[in-house]
Amino acid sequence: MSRLRVGVVGVGYLGKHHARILSSMPGVELVGVVDTNMKRATEVAAEHGGRPMLDVRELDGRVDAVTIAVPTEKHLEIARPFLRAGLPVLVEKPMAASLAEADEMIAAAAKADTRLAVGHTERFNPAVAVAREHLTDPRFIEVHRLGVFPERSLDIDVVFDVMIHDLDVILSVVKSDVTSIDAVGVPVLTEKFDIANVRLRFANGCMANLTASRISRDRVRKIRFFQPQAYLSIDYGAQKVEKYTLDRILGIPKINGGELPVTNEEPLARELADFVDAVKAKRAPMVDGEQGRRALALADRISSTMTTV
Repeated sequence: MSRLRVGVVGVGYLGKHHARILSSMPGVELVGVVDTNMKRATEVAAEHGGRPMLDVRELDGRVDAVTIAVPTEKHLEIARPFLRAGLPVLVEKPMAASLAEADEMIAAAAKADTRLAVGHTERFNPAVAVAREHLTDPRFIEVHRLGVFPERSLDIDVVFDVMIHDLDVILSVVKSDVTSIDAVGVPVLTEKFDIANVRLRFANGCMANLTASRISRDRVRKIRFFQPQAYLSIDYGAQKVEKYTLDRILGIPKINGGELPVTNEEPLARELADFVDAVKAKRAPMVDGEQGRRALALADRISSTMTTV
């Protein structure tokens, strides 16, 4: 497949960036952008190419793959016909409104032998990629993800909206089952939880403490890993990694380390490039449906045990 014809469904807060990146990607043709707001679709199409559309069915027969960035409750409805037709789909996180819907999407992709990718963008953050090479056996993980009140995703709470990014990263690093969850959340500006603190215990003894907020004045996106003889800190936004280790010189303990080299790149561009390559090479994407479901399942467990104060 020399040129991949792609459609973007939903060109609001995040989908417009799908269109921007795909339109400039070698070997990709942005065929159309679909949105319930025709004015918005027209503006995005005018800037990045493709045909503006109101009805997703207008993409039928015109595309080889689609990306979906609509509200979570619409993910299955939009993705189902494409998957059943054997067309690869990248759907934004969280992948579905329920585990049953996620299972239906996974089953449809498997039956049609097509690719299903989930947009957990932080997995494609260059800083995460660099840090992963130095992570061996994390014993404690600390996460702070604080953001301003969003322009989107108010149909879901803060766990599914923003914390799920870190849940996915942690699950990709800690190869162990979650055995206990303590979770507290507070609805502040909406009827759903806008801020939450979660403590996870894994079967291998690792602990993770996560704080997520979508009502903060400042943006903070950091994750810290503590493991025997080493500490790593990732600043997602700045794409910086610091590593410190305990060394002994002539029997005297000494802390060494500092910032590791990271080549900055846009995580969403890396994610979309992985999806396009997975489609062309007929391989599994880096974050497939099963991994998207795993993060959703943990978010669902957290939500079901959440208490409020």
